[in-house]
Amino acid sequence: MAAAGSGRPQFLSSNRSFSNSPLIDNSDPNQIIVPEKKSWKNFFAYLGPGFLVSIAYIDPGNFETDLQSGARYKYELLWIILVASCAALVIQSLAANLGVVTGKHLAEHCRAEYSKVPNFMLWVVAEIAVVACDIPEVIGTAFALNMLFSIPVWIGVLLTGLSTLMLLALQQYGVRKLEFLIAFLVFTIAICFFIEIHYSKPDPGEVLHGLFVPQLKGNGATGLAISLLGAMVMPHNLFLHSALVLSRKIPRSATGIKEACRFYLIESGLALMVAFLINVSVISVSGAVCNAPDLSPEDRANCEDLDLNKASFLLRNVVGKWSSKLFAIALLASGQSSTITGTYAGQYVMQGFLDLRLEPWLRNLLTRCLAIIPSLIVAIIGGSAGAGKLIIIASMILSFELPFALVPLLKFTSCKTKMASHVNPIAISALTWVIGAFIMGINIYYLVSGFIKLLIHSHMKLVAVVFSGIFGFSGIAIYLASSIAYLVFRKNKEPTHLLASRNSQTEETLPREDIVDMQLPGKVSTSEVD
Repeated sequence: MAAAGSGRPQFLSSNRSFSNSPLIDNSDPNQIIVPEKKSWKNFFAYLGPGFLVSIAYIDPGNFETDLQSGARYKYELLWIILVASCAALVIQSLAANLGVVTGKHLAEHCRAEYSKVPNFMLWVVAEIAVVACDIPEVIGTAFALNMLFSIPVWIGVLLTGLSTLMLLALQQYGVRKLEFLIAFLVFTIAICFFIEIHYSKPDPGEVLHGLFVPQLKGNGATGLAISLLGAMVMPHNLFLHSALVLSRKIPRSATGIKEACRFYLIESGLALMVAFLINVSVISVSGAVCNAPDLSPEDRANCEDLDLNKASFLLRNVVGKWSSKLFAIALLASGQSSTITGTYAGQYVMQGFLDLRLEPWLRNLLTRCLAIIPSLIVAIIGGSAGAGKLIIIASMILSFELPFALVPLLKFTSCKTKMASHVNPIAISALTWVIGAFIMGINIYYLVSGFIKLLIHSHMKLVAVVFSGIFGFSGIAIYLASSIAYLVFRKNKEPTHLLASRNSQTEETLPREDIVDMQLPGKVSTSEVD
């Protein structure tokens, strides 16, 4: 192994401490190097990760919630999307800052911070979150293939895994090509829904009123609003964003780090703005179509319980056949891009928590199988309706998972990224904890209310319902007390950042040198040794 001061890339043997694992391969031509000179043109070097992250806000699960919101309450819940998007920008900027300032992503911080048992439990929870995110994406893509080519849903589920493997093959051409592909898919979704908006003709005044005037009217509006908020911040996205920013080699100075944090904030804002406009478009189209005066009884019945599959038939009947095809193209682009970013998130989670890396095709195969198997079984037995319900179950699982990613992120950023802020760090920390607590509270409420609805609408006998409720709520209480309380009140280790590592070149604080291999998990550096 090379000496610490030799300047050569260093790689871990299996028994070497995690804190010394190398992070950046300076010789790799695919790494995006940011110029030392401070300039607004440097922004283009940072452009990309935000669009990969924004996919989680416009995945098929979000589409389904948006469609239901517009169908039931027209434009009244648009303000929820605005609030959720602002909160998402704050949370995602925290994830980006964590990676930029410390040189490690969230999963790596968890491994360095927690002992073996909590770390293993967090890894299991994170892997479940990746699979739960993958289920709506698989089903959404299968629905899109059915709409476009009349392929049965269960066959579409099988084809989804194969198509994602083909798209992941593009990673051999470098990170920039993948970022351009994802950005292209995002704008494809946007164009499709902007065209839908043009022909469905929602009232601009009512849309603006729904955006800026908070209101919760009607039976079930609160529950749907909570579903909209809960669907916006995904746990795997926090791991993903903190890792993607490490694909840039930034100047390791206070000025360089602050510039990187600022440009990543702007870049994330632009990407999330596009995602916000897409979500607004989906709700507006659904609201305009389901509240049309000449709606047939059949279409009105579809609006009462609108999902991804019914939306296609609804648009075809009300707006035209081409409208259904546009929706299917947008859904296909959403599903495929989401599965790609989900696979990358899974790779970072496994590498960070376990220091274990798999070939991307193997990692994708494992993740895809875990998502495809339940989707395939439900699609064969329950058809499209059963597959649609599986999306709702996956959303409930994600609500359960979010605090396990969000609490560590808030704690790490509170003590490790103060230098990235131009304003009072105490105020920023307090604000982020308030937003984080609000999001976690929303998700916990969504989880509890969903469990209550499940009990109420189940066909079990009263005794079985009572015992299920006792065990279920006992589990939720244990979950809150032993898991979230432990993460919140546990004292963190001494904070560190990369500026400190420049001033004390000890083995424990050496800058790490393998992030390019993390960014492109399929690549194996020629410098890597056993």
